[in-house]
Amino acid sequence: MTRTDADSRSHPDASARCTGDADHAAAPAAVAVIVVSYNTRELTLACLRSLHEQTRVTEVEVLVVDNASTDGSAEAIGAQFPQVRLFALEDNLGFAGANNYAAQRTAAPYLLLLNPDTVVLDGAVDRLVAFAAAQPGAGIWGGRTLFADGSLNPTSCWRRPTPWSAFCQGVGLAAVFRGWRMFDREAMGEWARDSVREVDIVTGCFFLIRRELWDRLGGFDPAFFMYGEEADLCLRARRLGATPMMTPDATITHYGGASERVRADKMVRLFVAKSQLFARHWGAGVAWFGRRTLDLWALTRLTALTVLGLVQPHRREQAATWRAVWARRRAWREVKAPGKPAGETATA
Repeated sequence: MTRTDADSRSHPDASARCTGDADHAAAPAAVAVIVVSYNTRELTLACLRSLHEQTRVTEVEVLVVDNASTDGSAEAIGAQFPQVRLFALEDNLGFAGANNYAAQRTAAPYLLLLNPDTVVLDGAVDRLVAFAAAQPGAGIWGGRTLFADGSLNPTSCWRRPTPWSAFCQGVGLAAVFRGWRMFDREAMGEWARDSVREVDIVTGCFFLIRRELWDRLGGFDPAFFMYGEEADLCLRARRLGATPMMTPDATITHYGGASERVRADKMVRLFVAKSQLFARHWGAGVAWFGRRTLDLWALTRLTALTVLGLVQPHRREQAATWRAVWARRRAWREVKAPGKPAGETATA
């Protein structure tokens, strides 16, 4: 990996302690790998270790943005990986804001977003970059993700949300008929991620994008603090002619959810992000319908788990989680359509 210095420029939304080598490379690396860390010290260290060991062909620079962690992440990363450009923020910018922060501090022609709770397998970065070179028109590229036990983690990509898919999720059809294309469309469960394919959305855990396209889109919209930012960006990119693609040849392990351990908080953030997507990408009336399906989602799970809890005691904790989600429903009901991201050009 190339060794570059930490950028000393300020950011309007945060201050940072920066570390890295003292000399800039004469020319930018081919790929800037951006890792956003938040209280995931050991996972982040393992991720960086695998990235270093498994990236043998591609010239990369690595930028780590630590979102004001309190677990010693920044200190450990700086000590064990002095070659990376580390930005230890004093404020948490969220996933979208932190990636934007790093992207502004590199001139690499490609950006690779890599979650800290991932492990790079079998030259995955090299393989993904080679895939991008073979499919240059896509603009956005992703790979296959696995769970820790080696089984398929299907969350590497998604279909775009539709009113029908939102309804199926809301009333539980997507859960009952998991993997059925008719009822579980967004998850693409009928496809084992075992072939090259154009997709609507590439998940941000392993997300390669051409820098020129990122700049045209203005990067992630920071209105999506956590969840939904890559879906919004991919949908906007498609309006500019991009055709995101996925390859099974580039594979990583993705544990998922490591930085968000409170289940109710996670679901509320997810519902807020979905409501934001509905508001931006659907008409006002359809977006209202989408928010009602989120109400249904919370209410049907709460009802079902409360009933099951009468005979299955372990369901009572799950019911309590959904009771907390239902109590916070105003969070997604009152979402307004995000404004146009700064810097986005007119659609082609």
